[in-house]
Amino acid sequence: MIDATPFNYPYDGNLNPAATALIVIDLQEDFLSETGYFALQGYDPSPLRAILPTVNALIKACRAAGMHIIHTRQGYRGDMADMTPYEKWRRAQSGLEGTDVLLRSAKGFQIVPEVDVQPADIIVDKTCNSGFTYTDFEHVLRARGITHLLFSGCTTDVCVHTTLREACDRNFQCLTISDACASGDQYAHAAALHMVTVEFGVFGALADSKAVLAGLAKLAEKSG
Repeated sequence: MIDATPFNYPYDGNLNPAATALIVIDLQEDFLSETGYFALQGYDPSPLRAILPTVNALIKACRAAGMHIIHTRQGYRGDMADMTPYEKWRRAQSGLEGTDVLLRSAKGFQIVPEVDVQPADIIVDKTCNSGFTYTDFEHVLRARGITHLLFSGCTTDVCVHTTLREACDRNFQCLTISDACASGDQYAHAAALHMVTVEFGVFGALADSKAVLAGLAKLAEKSG
């Protein structure tokens, strides 16, 4: 088990690597670079970049344990055929009209090279904050028998939390890794982490990377 709040993860003590996936959300150039979407909104992307070593340590440990690694990327089609009038309006209000920011045809859509992505990893592309909306994410999880999800990535208060909430509603067992998530708004980041634990874990459990790595080490000892 992994030491977590408000209960240890998973609740029944059965941490099965084959049924568990580390979800790495939206660690893309457009969110982490100084010239991408996030920076153009006036946010400092440095807190997002700061989690990369932690995320990579988790990827390495989870991969070694036999867990699945699933990355998500957010962006629209290059021809914007999947963008509603409202989304185009918001894009214009944000000063992005005429740019290739958050378009799948652009470099900014790609996961930053610092993240350890391997050919065996799964990548899910999305247009919305949730990894479930208009994607095959849930189908992939069900097809592979994945029932337990470990959450990392950005941003804690938006794409991570939205995907987490929908995962909980679909009865996946969820753990958010506090220092493997980040936001440009530290108040929102802290609030989002706190919300995981209210009502005795209404959105699952919360742990830091140290606890997760320690739990995986114990799992390796047990299986060895």
